[in-house]
Amino acid sequence: MAVMEKLKMFVVQEPVVAASCLIAGFGLFLPAVVRPILDSFESGKQVPQPPLSDVLAGVAGKKQ
Repeated sequence: MAVMEKLKMFVVQEPVVAASCLIAGFGLFLPAVVRPILDSFESGKQVPQPPLSDVLAGVAGKKQ
């Protein structure tokens, strides 16, 4: 018998166990994928903001 046939028979005979395995698979898969994505969004160091007077001088084209 093919693997898919055995899998179909298992799902028909034991639907609760099959559903539990599916939920467990998501529970193992999602943290392995989502956690690195969330970690990549965090910035390592906070960049200090320049003083407002320097920003305004740059916009106005004035040199300090």
